[in-house]
Amino acid sequence: MTTKTIAVVGSGYMGGGIAQVLALAGYDVKIADVSAEIAQQNRQRLLDEAAAFVADELFPADAVERIEARLTAAESIEEAVADADFIEEAVPEKVEIKHATLARISAVARPDAIIGSNTSTILIGTLAEAVEHPERFLGVHFSNPAPFIPGVELIAHAGTDEAVLPVVEEIVAATGKETARVGDATGFVLNRLQYALFHEATQLVEEGVATPDDIDTIVRTTFGFRLPVFGPFAIADMAGLDVYAFCYASLQTRWPERFATPDSLKELVDAGKFGTKSGAGYLDVPAERTAELVAYRNKAYVAIKQLMDELGPAPIH
Repeated sequence: MTTKTIAVVGSGYMGGGIAQVLALAGYDVKIADVSAEIAQQNRQRLLDEAAAFVADELFPADAVERIEARLTAAESIEEAVADADFIEEAVPEKVEIKHATLARISAVARPDAIIGSNTSTILIGTLAEAVEHPERFLGVHFSNPAPFIPGVELIAHAGTDEAVLPVVEEIVAATGKETARVGDATGFVLNRLQYALFHEATQLVEEGVATPDDIDTIVRTTFGFRLPVFGPFAIADMAGLDVYAFCYASLQTRWPERFATPDSLKELVDAGKFGTKSGAGYLDVPAERTAELVAYRNKAYVAIKQLMDELGPAPIH
């Protein structure tokens, strides 16, 4: 299947940003909303935003012209989706609104059209209940702000046809973004991790351990500083899984259940797999590549620090 035409249903902040990057990627994009008037207003807003992004050198110099040529406002949801190859639903995060919208979409869309939802929290299997031919339905979760955050979660439900995943991966890749396939579990991956961090951060504030400002400083200048380059498993492998096990034991002196040692970590450590220093861990980086990995890590961290120095402090004070 060659994707040419895309419909984005819900043209607000998230849906609009998704529509922008898809149009920039060369797709013909139709946006739809609760009325033709709102869709048209949002199209103009997206063009105005694109002009501002060009002025700030965040979009290519010809972005406005490219988006204007590719992005149109439909008179209705039905008009937008009737001939679309791929449809992205981006309406408010309420199951009853999404169900009603997905029912309208799937009643008119071609049977072979793939339908995605930008939901960030609602189970895809629950939303699939409203979709005709639910085998062509999945979660395609962009992050805020959609034009600039490069990661996209792809969430198949139990009835999703595996053949639709490569098609959607190709669409997303054309925008310059990266996809990850995740299971249909509450919170998916992004929000489950994000809210776990936020929950622990609020606990620290409420216990009087540190202020929100100081916690933000620690996060962005220490472990958060690593995250643009490495995920938690690569970071753990480089730190040493045996070290992680010792740290868990220390945390358990106060919170034995909250910081119980993960079974997978215990199994690896018991097997003598300590991460990169032993040549085996969560990611199984060969020991002979450790020096190359360390050199890359150091170069990346220096480059990130230089970029942050160039940008200066965020205007939050």
